[in-house]
Amino acid sequence: MTIEYQIRVLPEVAADSDKIKRYLLEEKGVEGINAIRILKRSIDARQRTIFVNLTVRTYINEQPEELAYTPVQYQDVSDKPQVVVVGAGPGGLFAALRLIELGLRPIVIERGKDVHQRKLDIANISRNQTVDDESNYSFGEGGAGAYSDGKLYTRSKKRGNVEKILNVFCQHGASTDILVDAHPHIGTDKLPGVIENMRNTILRCGGEVHFQTRMDAIIIRQNKVVGIHTQTGEEFRGPVILATGHSARDVYGWLYANGVEIEAKGIAVGVRLEHPAHRIDQIQYHRGEGRGKYLPAAEYSFVTQVRGRGVYSFCMCPGGIVVPAATGPEQIVVNGMSPSHRNTAWSNSGMVVELRPEDIDDLDDTPLKMMRYQADLERLCWMQGNYKQTAPAQRMADFVNGRLGSSLPESSYAPGLMPSPLHFWMPEIIADRLRDGFRHFGKQSHGFLTNEAIVIGVETRTSAPVRILRNNDSLQHVRVQGLFPCGEGAGYAGGIVSAAIDGERCAEACLQYLDN
Repeated sequence: MTIEYQIRVLPEVAADSDKIKRYLLEEKGVEGINAIRILKRSIDARQRTIFVNLTVRTYINEQPEELAYTPVQYQDVSDKPQVVVVGAGPGGLFAALRLIELGLRPIVIERGKDVHQRKLDIANISRNQTVDDESNYSFGEGGAGAYSDGKLYTRSKKRGNVEKILNVFCQHGASTDILVDAHPHIGTDKLPGVIENMRNTILRCGGEVHFQTRMDAIIIRQNKVVGIHTQTGEEFRGPVILATGHSARDVYGWLYANGVEIEAKGIAVGVRLEHPAHRIDQIQYHRGEGRGKYLPAAEYSFVTQVRGRGVYSFCMCPGGIVVPAATGPEQIVVNGMSPSHRNTAWSNSGMVVELRPEDIDDLDDTPLKMMRYQADLERLCWMQGNYKQTAPAQRMADFVNGRLGSSLPESSYAPGLMPSPLHFWMPEIIADRLRDGFRHFGKQSHGFLTNEAIVIGVETRTSAPVRILRNNDSLQHVRVQGLFPCGEGAGYAGGIVSAAIDGERCAEACLQYLDN
């Protein structure tokens, strides 16, 4: 038989299944345990003594079932009606997989390269200071999430089936730990293989995936989508799930120029903040030795309000690195990622300020105003960085106190850093709020505000600067039939899991559209 227990144990017990069995025997009197399976795991570091909360399923006088996850059955759709999926990020990939489940044939169009070839272009950003504007940290198979840690934590519980999304990841090679951990992640080193397995499922079931194929236009006849044109000269016919990600500025421009209704959306802009990982471990675990042998690299989450706008940490990467995430020339954009073991010497997060469309003065008050603001700030940052991918940076306490320091600590940012007075040249609406936010966070966590940490400019791609308007019920565009704006790039998601959920929902809406 199986019995589930909720237990609270020391980290060294939680790390060893034999010690967990011994604990259950001694504390709960459970005998005859053949095996255990951890169902949920979270760390409670609020007090000096750190505990790990576990939900454990015990198998008494029996063995566990073969799989720790529930697999999805995918059918052959070679001869089924086709749907064009533009973009192979999480929204597009999960839309394609769900289409197969529903008996429709996905034709996936991706402007960038496959996830492995993409690595070479990403390496060139650091090695040669060159950005391929079709293959980078945002464009290519897997989208922006492929090389930014694979964090799967989401608050979007009401939008769809989070457990289903995690099970699909496991089915395609992700560790089943993501079903267990309170803040699951796959890891930048593991996620490309998972993405490749998803692509192989699509191909095996009769779908298509076209790389280095950029959508240049949507074909619309009498307010109805019939397909797309691409830069290769090819046309792909069918309704369109538009999952192009938050950095496809040419797509936003095309939509606006062709009368497809969009609107400016609030964004969050700031810096990437990097600490020595050991310092964050000491702060979060309340002990001088930091994480020790049995605890993972510590995470943090900060949020406050400064003069009516949110200031908060975003995309926290414990034991990670800061990466150059520009998608074109004359841009500096930074992001963070972590390997699966989260074992580098640094921890970083985006530290950003909420901006709303009404905060930005723009002579051309169009739906593209926030996008233009992003682009202008990225170019300003590039100019500060000596017109290369060298990023401007400043020690954290110096930034807060308005001091220009001439030295910087060692950093994970491979293209290199240049000392720069971010407090001076960043827009006041951002810099002033960040300073106040850092002061507040420093009071909350002693030691967080330190010159051991650095702020690196600029973090701008936290979300889409545009929302592509769609109906709440049909998920189609408000005017153009057969167009399904999807995921983070359409303004309806904010991370891997929420984009995946939205992709599944758009696939289901597409089936309903074709059935009518």
